[in-house]
Amino acid sequence: MDTLRQFNLAMQYIEAHLEESIDFATVAQIAGCTEYHFRRVFSFLAHISLSEYVRRRRLSLAAAALRESNLRIIDLAVRYGYDSADAFTRAFQALHGVTPSEAREEDVPLKSFPPMTFQLTVRGGEGMDYRIVEKDAFSIVGLHKRIELIYKGINPEIADMWNSLTEEDIELLSILSDLQPQGIVNASVNFADDRAEGTTLDHYIGVATTQPHHDKWQVLPVAASLWVVFTVKGKFPEATQDVWSRIYGEWLVTSGYEVNYGPEILWVDHETWDMPEVHSEIWIPIKRKTPQEP
Repeated sequence: MDTLRQFNLAMQYIEAHLEESIDFATVAQIAGCTEYHFRRVFSFLAHISLSEYVRRRRLSLAAAALRESNLRIIDLAVRYGYDSADAFTRAFQALHGVTPSEAREEDVPLKSFPPMTFQLTVRGGEGMDYRIVEKDAFSIVGLHKRIELIYKGINPEIADMWNSLTEEDIELLSILSDLQPQGIVNASVNFADDRAEGTTLDHYIGVATTQPHHDKWQVLPVAASLWVVFTVKGKFPEATQDVWSRIYGEWLVTSGYEVNYGPEILWVDHETWDMPEVHSEIWIPIKRKTPQEP
């Protein structure tokens, strides 16, 4: 069964169970992947978390039911997963801008949030250069900061981290670097569930190493894993950000692999920094999918 069809079957399952408690482990099983992978890909493509999507769908159905039936507000609250009429009213008003009682009045505008499906968009046959690498456990050693996620352009918080590195820092880190990706890298981990712009993540600027760690630096342990490594050449950061989007929107949907736990790493060849085409690599931890029929 192909991945797109499985993902859409999972969305159909969600739609059919909006008036019940949804078992997301079952959703992931129908999608043929782990729940971690399904949530990561879903949030990247939908720009909202899976839980938020379910919440909006339920409130959209509740709005239709208010217009089409005489059900009590408390009955609708229970139907769509709320413990009280007050909690339901607050959530309903936050999405629709009116209370459930006001929603029953004529000419009151409401928000519609239709069911979502997955589609693969063909973008002019653009190739993606990648390789699969198997790596033992290692560490990222360097600077660490909890930062805000920005999808387009230079992230000023990351730029500030880079600018804080002294020549001595760079020399000390370079001594620790003893495996690929070689040299100083960016590593991002512990994203918020929905990966929405403005949410936070842990960001490291450091080196991949198996050496004992210098006391000055913070350490991110990285488990043994397969990695997919995408080679990028183009204007920075636009080219890398475009490939990152295609990894989640295209490659992971069709490759037979799914995201594994661990950091997403960006290596940049600084010798090409002032050239029209900057050379960089994106490293994503992955594992082979083991699809299961629901």
